[in-house]
Amino acid sequence: MEELDTVLGKAVALLRAFGPEDRLLPLAELVRRTGLPKGTVHRVAGDLVRHRLLEKTEHGYRLASGLFELGMRAATERTLLEVAMPFLQDLYERTHETVHLGVREGTEVVYVAKIGGHRQARSPSRAGGRMPMHCTAIGKVLLAHAESSVRSAVLAGPLARRTPHTVVAPGLLEQQLDRALETGLAFEREESTPGLLCVAAPVLDTDGATAVAAISVTGPVGRFRPEAHQNAVRAAATALGSTLARRPGGL
Repeated sequence: MEELDTVLGKAVALLRAFGPEDRLLPLAELVRRTGLPKGTVHRVAGDLVRHRLLEKTEHGYRLASGLFELGMRAATERTLLEVAMPFLQDLYERTHETVHLGVREGTEVVYVAKIGGHRQARSPSRAGGRMPMHCTAIGKVLLAHAESSVRSAVLAGPLARRTPHTVVAPGLLEQQLDRALETGLAFEREESTPGLLCVAAPVLDTDGATAVAAISVTGPVGRFRPEAHQNAVRAAATALGSTLARRPGGL
C-alpha cells in the first residue's frame, strides 16, 4: 500500500490499528493489524511513545494523552463543542435521555459529544466515534441537508443492514430524507441498534439550508417516545444555530 511507504503513513497505520474498544494492544497484534514488519512497528511505536501519542506498558501499547490534546485543538469541532455544550446540557435536563451532537464527515456521522445519565440507553455511539448516515437520526437529517452529490452517493449504496429494521431500500430512505428536509426532523426506529429510538434536528448555517451539525435525543423502546421530544430537540438545534450565527466568523 502506497500510504505505508512513508514514515507518516506507518505512524498513522499504527494509531488507526486501535479500535473503539481497544485499551491496549500487544506488539504482535499491531504487527498483525498493520501488516508491517515487526522491527518497523517497534521502531515507529517507539517514536510515537517519545511524542506522547502512544504509551508503552508491560503488556503492550495504548493511545496516549497527546492524541487527546491534539484532538481538542481541532478548531471547528472545539468551537462547536464549546458553544453547544450549554444547549446539550439544557436538553438533557429537559429530557433525561441520551443527547448527541454530531457532524458529517464524508458519508458518515462523527459524534462530537454524548451526554447521558445513569439510566441512559445502551448505544454504540461514543464521542469521536462514527456511524453510517443512513441508519441514524442524526445521519438522516445531516444527509437531508447535504449537497446533492453526497445524497446521491449514499442512496447509490450499498446500504448496510445493521438490524432487521434498517432502511436499505433507496427509495424509502429518499422519502425519509425529503420528509426530514420538509419538517426539520429525522427519526430512527431500531435501525442502528435493536431497542433504540431517536429523533434529531439540524443545526443550520446562516443560509438556513446547510447543516453544520445535528442534535439528537435517544432512548429505549418501551419508555421513550421520540415524538414527545421533537419540539425540545428542534428548539435546542435552532438556538445553537442562532448562537453560532452571531459569532464573528462563525465556526
